[in-house]
Amino acid sequence: MSPAEATAAPPRVARGRLLRSEVLLLFRRRRTLALLASLVAIPVLIAVALELTSTPPGPGEGPPFLDQVTQSGVFVAATSLVVAIPLFLPLTIAVAAGDSIAGEASQGTLRYLLLAPAGRTRLLAVKTLVVLLFCLVAPAVMAGAGMLLGTVLFGVGDAASLSGETLTTSDLVVRVALLTLFVGIAMVGIASIGVFVSTLTDVPVGAMAATVIVAIASQILGGLSQLDWLHPWLPTNTWLEFADLLRSPIVWDSFVDNLALQGGYAAVFLSLAWARLTTKDVLS
Repeated sequence: MSPAEATAAPPRVARGRLLRSEVLLLFRRRRTLALLASLVAIPVLIAVALELTSTPPGPGEGPPFLDQVTQSGVFVAATSLVVAIPLFLPLTIAVAAGDSIAGEASQGTLRYLLLAPAGRTRLLAVKTLVVLLFCLVAPAVMAGAGMLLGTVLFGVGDAASLSGETLTTSDLVVRVALLTLFVGIAMVGIASIGVFVSTLTDVPVGAMAATVIVAIASQILGGLSQLDWLHPWLPTNTWLEFADLLRSPIVWDSFVDNLALQGGYAAVFLSLAWARLTTKDVLS
């Protein structure tokens, strides 16, 4: 290959290398591994607590699906996801999103990344893709651990859907997989807000904290009946609207609504992040 060809070829290769590098950087960090381990601890605690208790929970006791765990261990995953949605998952996503740009600025590496062939738009696109990937990986890791441990401790079996029809074990696994995807998509709005906030500051902890505050404030506002008009526009509005995935047949309305809401937040706040980063004076 001639020198001219060597310099002409790298753009696409460089994009792939940058994406691969960012993925490895995120998932090799001790902080990321610790966060994922904390998420895995949720199904472990739920499963062990149920295994050690002498009286299984009755209908309506505890978080959703908890009373069905003894029927099928697959429900450990579903219960864990519901428990983690209000705080633990948003906190985990906020750390990854808030650190995406601000972390590079605080370490003094953002300037060098922008001087490299990556460019601002490409760098933001890669950082965003990695954060969105983490939105899917985090609940998937927790759900996978829950299904594995639940199967070992409680076995598998058929269970009734919310429509009253029997779901086989394979049906339950598919439903939990869809629930996991639903939860991952539900985190996209908060992740996009976190990426935007990360472009506004050189202090990653501040960006993380601001993102968590937005998630908590949205849930508080969502609990106020006086603000019913605002609820459909809150990023957390669809977080717990997954019941239709457990009906027979599946009703996809809530899934589509979740996708549309989070997609809207992603479009708005990632556009703002791009506008900010492409016009920002980078000194570090």
